[in-house]
Amino acid sequence: MSTTISILADIPEELHETLINYLEDHPDWDQDRVFSAALSLFLMQYGQSDRRTARVYLDSLFKKDLPTAC
Repeated sequence: MSTTISILADIPEELHETLINYLEDHPDWDQDRVFSAALSLFLMQYGQSDRRTARVYLDSLFKKDLPTAC
């Protein structure tokens, strides 16, 4: 069973505006999916990952249902 954790993060306004524009153009994506894909890719690229991280990344990309935040 997978557990989700909510994260509150400050991001630059420019990044937020770009994210909003992306989400408007890609209705099948949402903020949670983007952040899961981005964070898991970052961790894989910088060597702090395992199979679970790769699974989250692939599930995010291919829109397998991700657990919802509690």
